[in-house]
Amino acid sequence: MKIEFRKVPTTPKEFSNNFASVKLEGTFCKMSPTLIKVDATLTGQSSVLCIRCGEEENINLDENLFFLLSDGIYNNESKDLIIEVEDGIIDFDQICESELSSLESDYHICKSCLEDNEKIEKEF
Repeated sequence: MKIEFRKVPTTPKEFSNNFASVKLEGTFCKMSPTLIKVDATLTGQSSVLCIRCGEEENINLDENLFFLLSDGIYNNESKDLIIEVEDGIIDFDQICESELSSLESDYHICKSCLEDNEKIEKEF
């Protein structure tokens, strides 16, 4: 789903976006001429690799996301996550893809490795 930055309303608008095996849904609204607030939930499944054995495992996602979208470069200090939008077009597919990449690059340990109490330190 894509929407032009300038067409975002100042009152919260609901949205739902499906990308791959996940769904991003919530609300977004304009806070200022250059900032949009997004409050959403990312649900679905994603496959990740175990850092110990390398096996692929599916994880269930239920992540609450809160971030701001900036029309262009954001120069002010903020504790919030800021995503800079290029060309004045908000692309929710791209946001989903970025969140999935972030989750997949995190450290995950599969169930069988968690059950194995033996410390893994092998020399090859």
